[in-house]
Amino acid sequence: MKKNLPLLILIFFFGNLSAQNISGKILDAFSNAPLTNVQISAEGLSEITFSNTSGNFTFTADNFPVNLIFEKPDYGRRVIPVNAPEEDLTIYLAPAEGSLSEVVLRSTMIPQGLLQTPAAVSVLSASDLERFDETNIMQNFSTLPGLTVHQGALNTNKMSIRGVGARSQYSTNRVKAYFKEIPLSSAEGETTLDDFDPAIVGSAEVIKGPVSSIYGAGLGGVITLYPAQAAPGTTAGAKTTFGSYGLSRNNLKLAHASGSTNLVATYNNLHSDGWRDNSNYDRDSFTIYGEVKNEENNALYVFGQLVRLKAYIPSSVNRETLENDPSSAAFTWAAAQGYESYDKGLFGISYAHKFSSSFENVTSVHLTFRDGYEPRPFDILKEEQVASGGRTKFSLKNPFLELESQLSFGAEIYREWYDTATFENLYRDFPGRGSVAGNSLSNNEQDRNYYNIFAQYDLQILPQLRLEAGLNLNSTSYELTDFYAEDEIDQSGDYRFETILSPRLGAVYSLTPGKNLYASISHGFSTPTVAETLTPEGLINTSLEPETGVNYEIGFKGNFLNNRLYAEVAAFSIQVENLLVAERVAEDRYIGRNAGKTDHNGIEFLLNYNFPVFTGLRARSFVNAAFNSFKFDEFVDEEEDFSGNRLPAVPESSINAGLDLITTSGISLRATWQHEGEMPLNDANSEFRDGYNLFHLKASWAPEFFRNWNTELFAGLNNVFDENYAASVIPNAVGFGGAAPRYFYPGMPRNWFAGLAVNYQF
Repeated sequence: MKKNLPLLILIFFFGNLSAQNISGKILDAFSNAPLTNVQISAEGLSEITFSNTSGNFTFTADNFPVNLIFEKPDYGRRVIPVNAPEEDLTIYLAPAEGSLSEVVLRSTMIPQGLLQTPAAVSVLSASDLERFDETNIMQNFSTLPGLTVHQGALNTNKMSIRGVGARSQYSTNRVKAYFKEIPLSSAEGETTLDDFDPAIVGSAEVIKGPVSSIYGAGLGGVITLYPAQAAPGTTAGAKTTFGSYGLSRNNLKLAHASGSTNLVATYNNLHSDGWRDNSNYDRDSFTIYGEVKNEENNALYVFGQLVRLKAYIPSSVNRETLENDPSSAAFTWAAAQGYESYDKGLFGISYAHKFSSSFENVTSVHLTFRDGYEPRPFDILKEEQVASGGRTKFSLKNPFLELESQLSFGAEIYREWYDTATFENLYRDFPGRGSVAGNSLSNNEQDRNYYNIFAQYDLQILPQLRLEAGLNLNSTSYELTDFYAEDEIDQSGDYRFETILSPRLGAVYSLTPGKNLYASISHGFSTPTVAETLTPEGLINTSLEPETGVNYEIGFKGNFLNNRLYAEVAAFSIQVENLLVAERVAEDRYIGRNAGKTDHNGIEFLLNYNFPVFTGLRARSFVNAAFNSFKFDEFVDEEEDFSGNRLPAVPESSINAGLDLITTSGISLRATWQHEGEMPLNDANSEFRDGYNLFHLKASWAPEFFRNWNTELFAGLNNVFDENYAASVIPNAVGFGGAAPRYFYPGMPRNWFAGLAVNYQF
């Protein structure tokens, strides 16, 4: 024993040297208040400890350097490198709503942190979705870098991402959308978010650029909406908004949550008399979302939505009308009392099953329908649409190598039946009565089918370097049945686009914890929409090819100043081939065709800074910008060469900035500034829309009057300085009969709104 005593002393002595302490204090980044029950762990170590009621902590480490991880519910997650024992560390954690760098993305193939994702992804939180009057969720997307949102009216909205989809006339295409795993886009890639009730949405993620390796057709990108989560217990609430031009929004909401369930149901009515002639709007919607989990964390998700809409259409105007009489409607649309109406529904079920701790599956099925009727000056369109499909995705951790890795693979199928018929509009024969249906002009039925087979493999090749590779195989076809016999042309038959293989490669390199570089190369495609395949005579252009493109991108994501400042910068280049263009051949009539190539080059910036002002007041701020150089590479149209010209309907620059002041007494103020630069209106770049600046304000007060009751009073002012501007444009509009081209949808003048929300917690 005596012989071993010196050895035991040495082991004890050096063991104590190797196991040394790190201690410090954890504070709220805004209030400087100590944070209790913050979990502290370290990368590669099993030890876990928590901060006490004073925010103090002590953590024991055997080796240095070590990366400490600080986590707390409703707060951001921080990783701090420690190179030697410390005794007086001060750690600041920011509330999760102001901590973009710690957001875990769910729209990527493999869920991962925003910092660890080798792609440009924009996030809208629940707070971001309340920035405006909540009448149209599209307005919130307009604040994101790289997204251009055209808001012609409540029912006339379209979006392009990095210039892809900018040539669409009246709707959003080349962009896919999902509610969790359930598709919101049609089989042709057309997306309508205008009538989605913001009350059911808790957050949104936008992956910018081609994402075909994950989602199939979607050259511009993909939007994923996530449901609002109910507070524990049962809550019933009502929210009413009223404002300028007969605005009325009434919402009823019922929610319930327990340890294993979450249920949210909303009813919404939105009405507006409209500020322009022939622009009355009325929409009813009912939406329900529910989820149930068991002890093994298997989960069943159910989603349903019903919408009934009738919205009159003032249409576009020429430049003189925009400047002098923007509230007027286009003459023919006013005379025909043109409008669109539809009933639509979406139902979906998803089931997530964990086979083991490393192997799981999510499978969803859905059914949608739409029954539409749209009287237009040149004809009356009747549409019937039914679609069904399914998507399944498997995820497997560490499948092949000892290195940390994950494999995800699956398939998606979609089938859509679409029946379209047009009729004469006899409004000129019945003055004052509006649209009257006459003889049939066309009647076609399309059955669209597509399937995607996809896979992605992520590999942590080095502690600082992670690689990902993805692949998608897509096949799209449609069957056409021509029921219109009077033109003696029968286009019935089966048509198929070429099978498309879309690869993706990406890499993320960690410079230091919280500061990452990334790079990616991805391929994407978009198939022609039904509207693009139709000729003015209602016939089908079967010679169209899908647009294809390759995106090259590099970027940086990082946080600074104790996690209060988050920054992003991305540089990208997208080369698009077989560009689908809409050629105007008559008043409000277009045909689609493939024409040339475009180059989409740009730089995007984002800064989020959150800071305390003084005790009881904190601030959230953001500023983002996009600078674009989107040009035709090769484009010859009827012997006129537009190569080198700028792509129409996309601004050369856009800047968004916001400042939110939040008090502990429940009072908050939001200020938002939006700038869009000049944009060309046609391929020849002979006409331009001027740039504009908009300023919006919103104030709210959430007092605590009674126990179990939550109330909020709010009011706001849009377009504070009453800017006269074009909120949406129709690219390549042509004047007929000596009339000037009608490029412009006038933007709404200064308008106000106010309201009250009441919630009762049972």
